[in-house]
Amino acid sequence: MRILLVEDTHDVGEAISRRFETIGHTVDWETDGRAASEILDFTDYDLVILDVMLPGLDGFEILKRLRQNRNAVPVMVLTARSEIDDRVSALDLGADDYLVKPFDFRELEARARVLLRRRSGGEATNVIACGDVMLDRTNRSVHVGKREVQLKRREMTLLEILASRPGRVFSKDQLLDQIFGFDEPAGPNAIELYVGRLRKKLEGARARIVTVRGLGYQLVSDDQD
Repeated sequence: MRILLVEDTHDVGEAISRRFETIGHTVDWETDGRAASEILDFTDYDLVILDVMLPGLDGFEILKRLRQNRNAVPVMVLTARSEIDDRVSALDLGADDYLVKPFDFRELEARARVLLRRRSGGEATNVIACGDVMLDRTNRSVHVGKREVQLKRREMTLLEILASRPGRVFSKDQLLDQIFGFDEPAGPNAIELYVGRLRKKLEGARARIVTVRGLGYQLVSDDQD
């Protein structure tokens, strides 16, 4: 989904961004705490990964302002400080999880998947199913029945958005916001292009992408007809 990473250590931020983009997520990376806080005032995210020691505003102050504004976006705090008081403070301020540096990227990904499932209202599983379409978030694989379907990164992201809430209509603007980051310009027909590609790859499935004129797109299971 769309992730805001707030991390001022360049090699760490670059590694986290690359890791999540490789598995299909859109990542906006900010190094200044005050700038990140301002971005959160007008941009919706599915997950915030937040370092504590930052220039401008520290992570605790960003988190405090976020919750005071009634923004319930899941927040994972990264800290090099292992003291129990710092971890308790993060949780008391409204953090959903935390990791102490240095950490294993596999654990970071696993914890992020849990928070993203919670955000989408999903069950405690990394497999999303609609009709006979099965998407496994852990290994980023898609099957239509027994047939494996090869999807590119943004096609996978689009399917994950639609399949996480079957029947819900997503507008083009909503899809653009989640599929493309600040530094990834998208043309006016980008969503139509990716929807068209995804439809072709899902041909024969018992689930289909439906265009709701003037509103957007939804994934519908034929098993419900």
